[in-house]
Amino acid sequence: MKIGFIGLGNMGGPMAANLAKEGHEVMGFDMADVQIDGVQMAGSGAEAATGADVVITMLPNGQILRSVAEDLVPAMTKGATLVDCSTVDVDSARAVAQQCADAGLQFVDAPVSGGIGGAAAGTLTFMAGGSQGAFEAAKPLFDIMGQKAVHCGDAGAGQAAKICNNMILGITMIGTCEAFALADKLGLDRQKMFDVVSTSSGYSWSMNAYCPAPGVGPQSPADNDYKPGFASELMLKDLRLSQQAADSVDADTPMGALAQALYAVFVEDEDGQGKDFSAMLPRFEKSSRHDR
Repeated sequence: MKIGFIGLGNMGGPMAANLAKEGHEVMGFDMADVQIDGVQMAGSGAEAATGADVVITMLPNGQILRSVAEDLVPAMTKGATLVDCSTVDVDSARAVAQQCADAGLQFVDAPVSGGIGGAAAGTLTFMAGGSQGAFEAAKPLFDIMGQKAVHCGDAGAGQAAKICNNMILGITMIGTCEAFALADKLGLDRQKMFDVVSTSSGYSWSMNAYCPAPGVGPQSPADNDYKPGFASELMLKDLRLSQQAADSVDADTPMGALAQALYAVFVEDEDGQGKDFSAMLPRFEKSSRHDR
């Protein structure tokens, strides 16, 4: 296929490189001066989108997606597919979907899970919203960039799935970090704690696959001084999206709201900016009940 790829940062860059490696003709654009193996760089997003069968975007937020879509949609060929892999609010995804439909284009909102490592390895999970036809058009590319793609429903359903998933992730990571900090103060060895919980009812992805305690469990950012695989500020962004969505449908999510508040303090008032979201563990190690 001829592919336009807009947004070639830590996630988009390796995703585009994997598509080029498989023989697709990829033309990319990013506001930063970047060079990606196998990707021809365009002078604008509209240039990258012109004549493309599929245009993929990986952008910071919904407002930027809406702005970029204003440039991309008029440049795209009728019948082509716009695939947005950003994590944005559901309303923005649905607004761009409608804009594409009005222009005779297909649209898929397809946020990803798997982080920078998954983007490089081609093992991402895609949560896709849109028509069945739009999903089928994008599916061969999902198969290159990831290990799984789930068609979640109509436009916006992919974003809904991502937001719900990451609300669970933020909540469980905080719980895992709290438990390790409590175990420390109770004199329980961290490895023994992991050995019990990882095979008992407290197991979770946060514990078993992404353990926040250095030297315990599989390798994770905790073993690399908490350099981010998934940055705390990105978790805060996703938790805010979850609470925005909850407000819009009057859903009661007290744990999600508390997780958002804790990550907001960690990122904005403490030293969480630029650290992995699992760096909540050293944060809880240093705090006490009297600090609240």
